[in-house]
Amino acid sequence: MAVFSAAILYVTLSFMNDTVIVWDLETVPDLQGFAAANDLVGKTATEVREALGNKFPKHIYHSIACIGALVTSREGAHWRVDAIGAPHVGERTEKQLIAAFVNKIAELTPRLVTFNGNGFDLPVLRYRAMINKIAAPGLSARPYFNRYTEDAVDLCDVLSSFAPNAKASLNELSRIMGMPGKPDGIDGSEVERYFLEGKIKEIADYCETDIVNTYRVWLRYELFRGKLTDDGFKTSERCLADFVEERVDKKPHLRWLTHDGTEPLNQKDAALQHLPDLQEGV
Repeated sequence: MAVFSAAILYVTLSFMNDTVIVWDLETVPDLQGFAAANDLVGKTATEVREALGNKFPKHIYHSIACIGALVTSREGAHWRVDAIGAPHVGERTEKQLIAAFVNKIAELTPRLVTFNGNGFDLPVLRYRAMINKIAAPGLSARPYFNRYTEDAVDLCDVLSSFAPNAKASLNELSRIMGMPGKPDGIDGSEVERYFLEGKIKEIADYCETDIVNTYRVWLRYELFRGKLTDDGFKTSERCLADFVEERVDKKPHLRWLTHDGTEPLNQKDAALQHLPDLQEGV
């Protein structure tokens, strides 16, 4: 009876909770951890990096440089953006980054939305929390590590029906749907180089573009499965555009992501459509 009551309570809370966190990690190789696990302690960073090789490292050998998150709440028939940010190790330690993020999850008990989160971000987050001795009971408040629930939606998984040969990249999906996609000049393979060059803020900006792209793909998915009406979808997109527009002085890298080039998302973009000679440079 107690187990049955707990299940009812969980389902009830799940439907009552209309908060979603769309999130993404940017990581760099953990040379100290790799050295400890492979009897390389005392070797130089260059020697350890060479031993690690050029292949994508195992999940356990990633250190978190940045955690990007977009917090959104259901407001009637649409979604409202409450926050967009990407704290990074240029501002605080990795342990502080992780602790703040998992504490926010514990506070909100939201649904989590990622792109390839089941395959990368969630296991890396768990590894790094344990390595840094961080208590994260909020990650057990809902079955976030269950691949087939609505608690943690990995768009890369669900849109491909969990079939590896049907998967597409976030950039491919964004662009084929008529959205801008990833910015030129940086992608995930270049994060380590940017990190070594001290361009931590640029990594954080890139991470924020990823979560905005992921959010917009998720809104399209919610429209597809009938969770949003056409009006609700358009209002959700306008709310995102308005949120970014109000903060464009601090987040100019996001401005171009809220315009498709075909349909304006806010009134300013609608006006710009009548100025084709100027629009490209905005």
